[in-house]
Amino acid sequence: CSSDLFANLGIPVLLKQLIDALDVRNNVPTALLVVPVGIIAGYGLLRFSASLFSELREALFSRVTQHAVRQIALDVFQHLHALSLRFHLGRQTGGVSRDIERGTRAIQSLVSYSLYSILPTVIEFGLVLGYFAIFYDVWFAAITLSALVIYIAFTIFVTEWRTHLRRTMNDMDSRANQKAIDSLLNFETVKYFGNEAFEARRYDENLTKYQAAAIKSQQSLALLNLGQQAIIAIGLVLILWRATLGVTNGSMTLGDLVLVNTLMIQLYIPLNFLGVIYREIKQSLTDLDRMFTLLNADKEVADEPGALALHINNLQIGPEVRFENVSFHYDPKREILKDVSFVMPAGTVTAVVGRSGAGKSTLARLLFRFYDIQSGKILIDNQEIRTVQQNSLRKAIGIVPQDTVLFNDTIGYNIAYGRPGATQEEIHQAANAAQMDHFIEQLPNGYETQVGERGLKLSGGEKQRVAIARTLLKKPAMLIFDEATSALDSKTERALQEELSGLARNRTT
Repeated sequence: CSSDLFANLGIPVLLKQLIDALDVRNNVPTALLVVPVGIIAGYGLLRFSASLFSELREALFSRVTQHAVRQIALDVFQHLHALSLRFHLGRQTGGVSRDIERGTRAIQSLVSYSLYSILPTVIEFGLVLGYFAIFYDVWFAAITLSALVIYIAFTIFVTEWRTHLRRTMNDMDSRANQKAIDSLLNFETVKYFGNEAFEARRYDENLTKYQAAAIKSQQSLALLNLGQQAIIAIGLVLILWRATLGVTNGSMTLGDLVLVNTLMIQLYIPLNFLGVIYREIKQSLTDLDRMFTLLNADKEVADEPGALALHINNLQIGPEVRFENVSFHYDPKREILKDVSFVMPAGTVTAVVGRSGAGKSTLARLLFRFYDIQSGKILIDNQEIRTVQQNSLRKAIGIVPQDTVLFNDTIGYNIAYGRPGATQEEIHQAANAAQMDHFIEQLPNGYETQVGERGLKLSGGEKQRVAIARTLLKKPAMLIFDEATSALDSKTERALQEELSGLARNRTT
């Protein structure tokens, strides 16, 4: 960084010497043959050195910058997965993805600007001010410093005023993206009801608000740029006026005039960029604010300090599950479970029957500890689930949910998701047990067939069988079937019920 700065300062100094060497009033003709050649060579070398040191700096610090971006992005991603189901049921996917994207980009900008631009520019200003004060009239340093102070004060004042415009623009951008992603994810529903025009209008309303916010932001930016250029122009005119007076009265040479002009232009280029940098830093901090809001979101459901892994007493028959006086609600105004108590003996099948909304699926969510209960206890082999590690708890339980959602990948990938690292033979066995091997063999790409967004390329029954296969591949100690065969035809359902009954003989179900 220091080598780069001294090279930049040396360039105009050598240019001054070159011009003075070419001034026939100050030199004998023979000097014209020797001196300029060396100065020109030195000038070219310094130019190259400035670029070389700058690129070396970029190359050295790029690893640090990219590592910081990667680490923060990974932390946010892991934190989002650690948040409760309540958060994810209420989030807007498009808005969250846009906040992460802008936030990680902002980190890269902050690291880059602070290391590569602000510090070098400040040091360069100090060197130039010192050079002016030592070798020239003190007015040169005074004018330069005054222009710098006024420029920075103006930039900070206007940028602070612009910050809320940028924040509003970000909000409108996230909302527009939320509507677009939500509409595309529900493509079939839009088509069923012929609401393409309605969705377009809804999206356009948000785009219109974003457009208005973006226009205001751009207009304020134009005002800021004009003010900055006016300050720079006034400072440059005053400096050149002082230098011109010096040349006319003989206290300065033509080389000094060129040196002062070149130094000022060389200074004002990064100074102009410094204004852009300050704006970008403020905007990056605004963008980061949204991402760190996600990072600071309360986990709600967290492991206790020193929590141990869940221990299953007998893996051959599964665990005993006990609900003791359990009360739970999603919303205090609507209680779902009230003082519920029952026991599921190890290795047995327990059926829960009730009307829609009675809380059947809620029992499964509580067993997975997606939520913490308000009162009572849930015990697995006499271990309260709030005292064990969530990861070990969820590894011990397999579920076929009522609404199966698949990854936008292949059938083989979605089955293997039950146990990453499973062999192809194990995947095929799970598919066979789920009565879907014949269906997969008929597909042109077999297990490599893409299932589409949320598995929409498959029928409801086919998605259900993929969910059953991946649960069978997981080989958990306990099974939960939340209306697992509801989307199957009667023939497949009967065949699958036999498989599930055989599977349940060795597990608490």
